[in-house]
Amino acid sequence: MTNAIQVKGLRKSYGKKVVLNGIDLCVRKGSVFALLGVNGAGKTTALECMEGLRRYDEGTIWVNGKIGIQLQSASLPSHIKGMEAVRLFAKWNKVLADKAMLTALGVDTVANKRYQEMSTGQKRRLHLALALIGSPDIVFLDEPTAGLDVEGRISLHEYIRTLKAQGKTILLASHDMAEVESLCDDLAILKDGQIVFAGTVEELVKAVGKYYNICVKTNWGTENFEADNIEESLISIVQGCRERNVDIQDIQVNRGTLEQHFVKIARGK
Repeated sequence: MTNAIQVKGLRKSYGKKVVLNGIDLCVRKGSVFALLGVNGAGKTTALECMEGLRRYDEGTIWVNGKIGIQLQSASLPSHIKGMEAVRLFAKWNKVLADKAMLTALGVDTVANKRYQEMSTGQKRRLHLALALIGSPDIVFLDEPTAGLDVEGRISLHEYIRTLKAQGKTILLASHDMAEVESLCDDLAILKDGQIVFAGTVEELVKAVGKYYNICVKTNWGTENFEADNIEESLISIVQGCRERNVDIQDIQVNRGTLEQHFVKIARGK
C-alpha cells in the first residue's frame, strides 16, 4: 500500500457537540502531512483517534506501521532527569536509544537536568526524542514548535526533514503557516468537523486563486493592498495615485502566503 494512514467516515461527538462529522483522509507513506484548522476545528481530536488514544463513534482508521507520538500537552515527573526518561522509554521499547538522534535534538544538554528545571523548548525536544526512541514508521506531532525560539524551530524543522529522508511519515497539526509551506507535501483543512480541502499546497493555491500583497510607499505614507490580478491592480493603484497627485516612491509585490489561503477556506470567506 502507498498510504501510511487511511481514515474513512470518522465521527466523534462530545455529548451533543459534533467534533468530527464523517471525515476521510489519506496520508501517503514517506510524506509530511499537515492537518490544519482554526481553534476548535477538531485537529487534536482527529489525531488522538488516529493515535489510538481516544475512542471514536463511527468510521474506520487504518494505520500501516509503528507510531511515535508527541502530544500537544505532555508532562513527565518533575524530578526525573533527561537521560533517566530516555533510559525508561528505551526499556519500554526494548531498544537502545539512538545517540545521534539525542544529540541532534539537544537531549544531551539536559541529560542530568531535572524536568522541572527545563525550559519549554528543552521539554519539547525531549518529548520528541522520547517519541522517536522506538524507531517509529509514523510520527504524530501536535504543534511541534510551540514554545520554541527561532533557533529551536529551525533545528526541529531540519530534523523533520531528516526523518522524511529516512522514509518516515510525519503527520502534524500546526498553526504556523510558514512551517507548513516549508515542510509539508500534503495538507487537509478541517472546518466545522469536516474536511473542506485536501491536497498539496499548490493545489490549494489553485483552488482559491492567486493572492498578491502590494505595498506602496508614497510621500503620504505606506498603503497595503491585496489582489488576485496583479496587472490590473498595479495599473489601478498607479492611476489612483496620479489622480491624487501622490508621488510613488516604492512598490513591493509579494505572493500571498498559505495563511491567507487557509483563512479564506477555514473562515468560509
